[in-house]
Formats: sequence, structure tokens, C-alpha cells
Amino acid sequence: MIRINLDVMLARRKMSLTELSERVGVTLANLSILKTGKAKAVRFTTLDALCRALDCQPGDILEYAPGEAEE
Repeated sequence: MIRINLDVMLARRKMSLTELSERVGVTLANLSILKTGKAKAVRFTTLDALCRALDCQPGDILEYAPGEAEE
């Protein structure tokens, strides 16, 4: 299973989901879906924008959790 650690990066950057939404041009609803792990896919352009806004690497946001089944 792939975990999305967007909440961790937001906390580290002291940034709200609303502020991130404005910076990357992705709706708050879509970021919420991503943050809660309910997204089925992430576009590379979205991942690029997130990394740019959060000044991080894709591996800081995405984590592979072996042995965990998807819900």
C-alpha cells in the first residue's frame, strides 16, 4: 500500500491545506481526498506542484508500506 504523508509535510512547513491549495492550484476537495489516502491516482504534474510548494521530494510525500492491505 502507498501512504500519503501530506499532513506530515504540511505540519513541518506550518502550512494549511487551504494555503497549499492556493499555491498549487488544486481544489481543496481534491487535496483532502489525497491527504486522507482515498485518491486512486496522482498526476505527476500535481506531485511536481506539491513538491515545489512544500520544498520536498516525492518520497517525503509518498511512502510504500509493505504488507498493508488497501481498505
